[in-house]
Amino acid sequence: MSQPIQNRIEQRLIELGSPLPEVAKPVAAYVPSVVSGNLVFTSGQLPFKDGALIATGKVGETDGLVDPALAKTLARQCALNALAAIKLAIGDLDRVTRIVKVVGFVSSVPEFTGQPGVMNGASEFLVEVFGDKGIHARSAVGVPSLPLDSAVEVELIAEF
Repeated sequence: MSQPIQNRIEQRLIELGSPLPEVAKPVAAYVPSVVSGNLVFTSGQLPFKDGALIATGKVGETDGLVDPALAKTLARQCALNALAAIKLAIGDLDRVTRIVKVVGFVSSVPEFTGQPGVMNGASEFLVEVFGDKGIHARSAVGVPSLPLDSAVEVELIAEF
């Protein structure tokens, strides 16, 4: 009988070109993730990559704003960062049995109503990583501003 593949989810992330990053240091008085029962809740994750925000500003469809396609990529990065926070809490992403809920915030101009499309960046990524276990409930909310002028913030709830 063959041995099970260790760190299957982390290997999948590498295959997708998105290796698991280090957990971003909190920018205020909170922790990256908390376990309660068989659920892990992440704090809101910003689109940090290599220690810096990928882009800042408000999302919208006119010049000078963060393009919705870029914002969708930012949501994907936020989800990846949330997975790092989940690993910090439970030790191994292979323990995740389901992504339960995604909550996404999009800093956008008042006339922009494409928040669900932006948040598809996180949702589609989680399904790519976890398959059917990545299908989840979700909220996508437009807000006037986010910490550090981030365009997107994502939090996850996962079962393990």
